[in-house]
Amino acid sequence: MTIAAPRATAGAGRRLIEPRPLRNPDATDPAFMGRRGWWLVAMNVLVPGSAQILAGRNRKLGRFGLGATLVGWLLLIAAGALALFARQALVWLISGPLSWGVLTLVQILLIAYPVLWLVLTIDTLRLVRLVKVPPISRWAIPIASLLVLALVGGGAVQASTMAASGRGALGDIFGQSGPSVEPSDGYYNILLLGADSGDGRDSMRFDSISVVSVNAETGAVTIFGIPRELPHAPFSDGSPMQALYPDGFEGHQSSTCGWNRWMNHVRYAAEVCRDDDGTELYPDAAANGSAPGIEATKDAAEGILGIQIPYYIFIDMNGFAAMIDALGGVDINVTERLPKGGPPEGWSGTDVNEWAIGWIEPGQQHMNGDTAQWYARSRYTTSDWDRMERQRQLQVAILDQFTPQNILTRFNDIASAGNVLVDTDLPRDKLPEFFDLMLKAKELPVTSIELVPENGVDEHEPDYAFVRDLAQKTLHPPTATPAPTP
Repeated sequence: MTIAAPRATAGAGRRLIEPRPLRNPDATDPAFMGRRGWWLVAMNVLVPGSAQILAGRNRKLGRFGLGATLVGWLLLIAAGALALFARQALVWLISGPLSWGVLTLVQILLIAYPVLWLVLTIDTLRLVRLVKVPPISRWAIPIASLLVLALVGGGAVQASTMAASGRGALGDIFGQSGPSVEPSDGYYNILLLGADSGDGRDSMRFDSISVVSVNAETGAVTIFGIPRELPHAPFSDGSPMQALYPDGFEGHQSSTCGWNRWMNHVRYAAEVCRDDDGTELYPDAAANGSAPGIEATKDAAEGILGIQIPYYIFIDMNGFAAMIDALGGVDINVTERLPKGGPPEGWSGTDVNEWAIGWIEPGQQHMNGDTAQWYARSRYTTSDWDRMERQRQLQVAILDQFTPQNILTRFNDIASAGNVLVDTDLPRDKLPEFFDLMLKAKELPVTSIELVPENGVDEHEPDYAFVRDLAQKTLHPPTATPAPTP
């Protein structure tokens, strides 16, 4: 016996079972058309391209949109998996030798997909047939569609800008890099220099000199603060400066440079006060992203601490404030009142209020870049040792601000500030490893060793054998010998 398909009741005006209602709707039913319109908009938001496949005539556009959406999801899942389980591989992709091509491709995709989504949204609104939906939905559907598109598209454009900023910052900061070397005795040692580059190369002296030692396994950070006025620094074995100063740095005398044997004058002796600008002493410096004066200062820091220092980071103090502002400020506990500004040349008075342009008051403070810069520089009412301690305090506070969340939310500002803030010879191929170590370092306390009288270092006649022994014991503390079993 054959069962006939159900038929519509006479006079009902429509079938009991509507075939493919999204594609062939009953346009005479406004309520149904309204519900259909919201379903199409939801599909366009959740799975762009699906609305065209289910309800459209241009299924080729739908297949293309759906394919692009699936590829986008796969890329996001892959990036998330790398971030969770292979972080170094992800950092290598965005900072290694392929970074320019990878970031450019990401930028293109982040611009192209919102454009495609805009086309799909306009086509979806055509499929909705706005003239057939109820009056409220006639306005609400396109407004909701465009709002979602603006939010998601704006996020994609922002991410595209971040990719461009990252590519530019990597190119500017790591345009030239030094040779990649393995850890020395389990540590990566980096010379950290701070000065005002805006004063011109011939007048620039390093106001802040320190060595950052990072444990290559745990990420533990030790900072050795070297006073800028530390005298008679020895140079490492084999250094070109050691050949000139075998008994330690004795300064340099010439018609253009005065005599001074302080640590921050090593650059002068190696680069500024020479007819060859130091190129005969360090012929490969420029090719490796460094300079003769920086290499000479490295050699002096190596001689002082007795450790190998292959890399440097130069911080332009004129861009220091911009970086702190980009990070959203830093939290500092101020222990004494400090003046902002400095006295005029030749000033010999005693009243600081005659030239102070403001004051940093004691107490817990959230400092912006300008205040933090004066906090690091102030020295007229305190000693150089106090200033070194404040600079180290700021270094730790800045490190605390480099959280993944902060970097993501402020990426463009941080990248822009970094372009003018930092010079370095750190090699790009080490960035994934250094990034991983930086995240480990945030979970550990920072050890700070200042080479000052409080730590047994004579400010006039330092015992460098004592200093080198102090560095070794700090980096490689002796293990306790277990008590003998009775």
